Amino acid sequence: MKTIAIIQARIGSTRLPYKMMLSLHGKPIIEWVIKRVQKAMLLDDIVVAIPIGEDNDILAKYIEDLDVKVFRGSEYNVLERFYKASKNFKATHIVRVCADNPLIDGKEIDNLIEFYKENPCDYAYNHIPKDNLYPDGFGAEIISYELLEQLYKTVTEQKHKEHCLSSITDNADKFSIKTFDPKEKELHHPELKFDVDTFDDYYKLAMKEFDIDITSIELVKFFKD
Repeated sequence: MKTIAIIQARIGSTRLPYKMMLSLHGKPIIEWVIKRVQKAMLLDDIVVAIPIGEDNDILAKYIEDLDVKVFRGSEYNVLERFYKASKNFKATHIVRVCADNPLIDGKEIDNLIEFYKENPCDYAYNHIPKDNLYPDGFGAEIISYELLEQLYKTVTEQKHKEHCLSSITDNADKFSIKTFDPKEKELHHPELKFDVDTFDDYYKLAMKEFDIDITSIELVKFFKD
């Protein structure tokens, strides 16, 4: 089993342009994502999958300067980008990480991988509070390479190519989908949101003082009041 985290990132963003390079307490958001994913112990590799194109060259250089692998592919066919990155790095299982989540928790990635191993299913997740008690933005998604290849070969709708695993959740009756609650009850706060989609999300995180090593429990205590 070769489990690779593929971080989905790009410079272009309709709601918050150039957010990957926006400074969050002295480091670009993309660095927050990478450094916190690197804390996971059960990953065999980490790859950042970004689009081809001059506007993403700066992002690619910054990531490479962090000594992290970069794979470049289609901007709008993210499913193809993920599939080709997985194939290129010979993954057997893929943990999808959205770079909108600067406060992702490496420990929660490990919890996801362990859950997936112990609870056979097509797809498992803990990145959003849907049928679980997770805050939004601490976790990720996991599938097998075989399933990703199947999606790549069969998906036809553009929305499912752009949102690369949405064909699974949009067709839940055809797949085995599982999730779980955080092990620590202190994290049982599905009302909290830690991803960065808009300027308001960024402002909320930027106006509080914390460093890149802050734990999820500390974040919940910090933001729940």
